[in-house]
Amino acid sequence: MTASRSLPYPLGVTPLEGGGAHVAVYSETADKIWFCLFDDADDGTSGTETRHELTERTGHVFHTVVEEARVGSLYGLRVAGPWDPAAGLRHNVNKLLLDPYATALDGRFDWGQAVFGHDMNEPETMDETDSASAMPRNVIADRDFDWGSDERPLTALEDTVVYEVHVKGFTQAHPDVPEEIRGTYAGLAHPAAIKYFTDLGVTAVELLPTHQFVQDSHLEEKGLRNYWGYNSIGFFAPHDEYASEAAGTRGGQVAEFKAMVKAFHEAGLEVWMDVVYNHTAEGNHMGPTISFKGIDNASYYRLVEGEESAYFDTTGTGNSLNVSHPAALGLIMDSLRYWVTEMHVDGFRFDLATTLTRQGGEASEHSAFLTLIHQDPVLQSVKMIAEPWDTAGYQVGGFPADWSEWNGKFRDDVREFWNGEPGVLSTFSDRVLGSPDVYEDSRRSPLSSVNFVTAHDGFTLADLTMYAEKHNDANGEDNADGESDNKSFNGGVEGPTDDGAVNEYRDRQRRNFLGTLLISAGVPMILGGDEIARSQGGNNNAYCQDSEISWFDWERADRELLAFTTELITLRRENPALRPDWFRYAPEVESDDHVQVRRADDHSFSTGDWQQGENKAITFVLTHKDADAFAYLTNGSTSVVEFQVPEAPHGEWELASSSDPDQQVEGPVTTLLVRDASFTLLRSRAS
Repeated sequence: MTASRSLPYPLGVTPLEGGGAHVAVYSETADKIWFCLFDDADDGTSGTETRHELTERTGHVFHTVVEEARVGSLYGLRVAGPWDPAAGLRHNVNKLLLDPYATALDGRFDWGQAVFGHDMNEPETMDETDSASAMPRNVIADRDFDWGSDERPLTALEDTVVYEVHVKGFTQAHPDVPEEIRGTYAGLAHPAAIKYFTDLGVTAVELLPTHQFVQDSHLEEKGLRNYWGYNSIGFFAPHDEYASEAAGTRGGQVAEFKAMVKAFHEAGLEVWMDVVYNHTAEGNHMGPTISFKGIDNASYYRLVEGEESAYFDTTGTGNSLNVSHPAALGLIMDSLRYWVTEMHVDGFRFDLATTLTRQGGEASEHSAFLTLIHQDPVLQSVKMIAEPWDTAGYQVGGFPADWSEWNGKFRDDVREFWNGEPGVLSTFSDRVLGSPDVYEDSRRSPLSSVNFVTAHDGFTLADLTMYAEKHNDANGEDNADGESDNKSFNGGVEGPTDDGAVNEYRDRQRRNFLGTLLISAGVPMILGGDEIARSQGGNNNAYCQDSEISWFDWERADRELLAFTTELITLRRENPALRPDWFRYAPEVESDDHVQVRRADDHSFSTGDWQQGENKAITFVLTHKDADAFAYLTNGSTSVVEFQVPEAPHGEWELASSSDPDQQVEGPVTTLLVRDASFTLLRSRAS
């Protein structure tokens, strides 16, 4: 950027060609704002503070050019204005603040009175302790990067298989990743890691939060850490703790993140980010003042009407971003565009996305947030995934047609079916078919449904089959945290066992879950590590476990389950009958994709059949014009079922996959025994 004069845009700090930087900060209620530049002390820390007042003001934007600022400079903001918590005003010039638009941070928080704008013993009283020594600094990061011929893979949704993974956890104990880059962006970009993803066959890697986040003081006091990262404070900055020592200069995490994305793209893999725009780390009225709260509290946060000292909270974290205000909406949109244009990210999964649609309090498909996303030309080619709920509502099926959603109904119904619950055959059928009961009436496709059986929040797949109860004692909350209704079954023994029959059942169940996930219509998402039976020892809320509980244990990887998963992903990729882009219909309807849903005796289901709780066997015949056809025989009961096999569309059936390693299919088959709690997938080759 070049500038002959200061302008009210872009917000944040932008280095200028020839030296200096342009600074712009939004605040409706501030009286004065200073850009605080820090030089380097002899011990390598940030030393003397030099304040530069933002002397220009256009509308609600304070701005100026600071000639002394350079790439690599450390800085913060100070804001002077009224202190009146009852009116939602929390300005405190004694507090050094993070720039909402900073592209990199350096340093750590010292959790004490200094970082709180209020007196911790008298919340209505302003604290006058200077916080500079307790705060990290913003970094003017170098944005230059050689992208070469980088191109986004732009994988079609019907061809997408998502892999949800933690940047650190995947490589922290990986034997083929050099120790000095384990747990970092560089580690995830190492050829050994990328080869694993491509060999597995996934097309998109969804990273748990990589926006700059804050370590919680209450966790640090217990010797724990915020591992998942759902505690954002920097919506433009890659989290600095995932940068390797090789990142070099301050702000080097920006280039290292870009290099990771570039390496993924070269391998044909998309990079999706799990983003947390619904709240920030500043919490409620008792939380710290480290950024937005001290800049313009009421513009960035939604306050309780008539009680502006309190925060409207549908996130369970103490605050919610004020998506009815242009400043907060602009921040979100600017951040999204930054990650697409500057960092080349391919998709976003929005944590608690329903909160972002609550423009007037109620969730709305026509909210300003969704409207802005829909019309933005930069974001049109980017995949948008909603977690369609928050603490105040469940909105599966309530997002626009150009969004996909985490389908919690898929998770719950598939778990119940394979755990032998009665009366769920009809809903299980809907999930396999892409949830037409949720999406078809609104003219949305099966690709609106991101199907998952497990995710970071809850049991891993291995633990889903090993534990009937959560075991979260290591979290230090007396096992009171985490979901209690897990719809899990341990096979009769809690935890690891030497019982061969129980272990055989668990192995079969893991294949059942992965099989249903990868055979069903929709977009499948695998929790990282499920394919190698990664266990967290029954901990279903490992958000604070930056330890062996959460990291991948590569030495104990289940290689047979990995091979099974890889084969199923390959089968899905190569056969359009297993990945329809629209709902399958009966053969008489004009469509490339068809389905027949049959009873085990090969008769059509009647209304009464669906209502019989003991009915737990079903056949799906899945076909695509001029392509291989498949028969998916599922038996969720506790006994062997004899299936009358439907007529093969292209000659004989052959065995394509099964959760039962002993299943055999030889020659022409008209009947087939499918053992208890198992599936068999048959294939009829078109040529």
